[in-house]
Amino acid sequence: MGKLPLTIAINDYDHVRDLLTGRVEAEGIELTALNFVVEEIFYRFVNFREWDISEMSMGKYVSLRAGGDDGVIAIPVFPSRVFRHSGIYVSSKSKVREPADLRGKRVGVPEWSQTAVIYMTGLLVEEYGVSLDGIEWVQAGVNEPGRTETARLEIPNRVKLVRSSDKTLDSMLRSGEIDAALSAHPPDSFVAGDGSVRRMFENYAEVERAYYRKTGIFPIMHTIALRRDVYEKNRWIAMNLLTAFERAKARSLERLGEINTSRIPLPWLPTRTAELQALMGVDFWPYGIEGSRKTLEAFLRFAHHQGVCQRMLAVDELFAPETATRFRV
Repeated sequence: MGKLPLTIAINDYDHVRDLLTGRVEAEGIELTALNFVVEEIFYRFVNFREWDISEMSMGKYVSLRAGGDDGVIAIPVFPSRVFRHSGIYVSSKSKVREPADLRGKRVGVPEWSQTAVIYMTGLLVEEYGVSLDGIEWVQAGVNEPGRTETARLEIPNRVKLVRSSDKTLDSMLRSGEIDAALSAHPPDSFVAGDGSVRRMFENYAEVERAYYRKTGIFPIMHTIALRRDVYEKNRWIAMNLLTAFERAKARSLERLGEINTSRIPLPWLPTRTAELQALMGVDFWPYGIEGSRKTLEAFLRFAHHQGVCQRMLAVDELFAPETATRFRV
């Protein structure tokens, strides 16, 4: 019997590349890999389910599952994890200097259900005591007008969220029409360095390390989702894919610590890797449920509180049950 042909769409990650190139094989599976930017991957898979396996926004995934859409099922592989204190941008025309100053202000978001936004609003509430209903929220594209919300939301009545279809968060930050914006993608003005937009946390790396030490939360942005019909016909693929993703990631982490040659063009990378392992553990990028349970629980709590999830989900219902346990010898 030949291998099962499956198509996967995923961004270009070093810790995934060995699986996509065939250096690591998923037992019994022949993968055809498609590489697009994540925004295109999410849009096409959420709306049209064009391929068998897909990288998927955690925000979109939990929103679908909480809303009763079981057309996809995830495995606990997390290709993108990013601390998000760095994603809070402030207008130079605003007097906002710290999170508490956001009370009573206008704050922009590209989508209320964007995973990065869910984490940022969650930390504003839980770490800084900033209530969601004390802010006027404005939804708009970061650098292009016309962006719309793609998830079904049940935003609490106390939360005011308005849409601006003909403006961008970048232009509103520059003009001072909004005081701040939460966004995974930086505003063009910030990238240009024209001084009209700044980060709230200039020392974000230091703040994020302190946040991790305090909470144990390492934010998960994306997961890997399987089309339900493909999974139900071949349920063995869930564990085989997880195992292959883990092997590819292990090879990537080995490259990060290699001091003999520069496999990745970044000076002092082995030293940086050792520092991360001292802070976060030898496998500082864990797959599987248990290694990320605290982060997943926090994310589900944030998403439900913000109305992205219509009901409170449990961590263990997010992923294919075959991936929850391992055999022991």
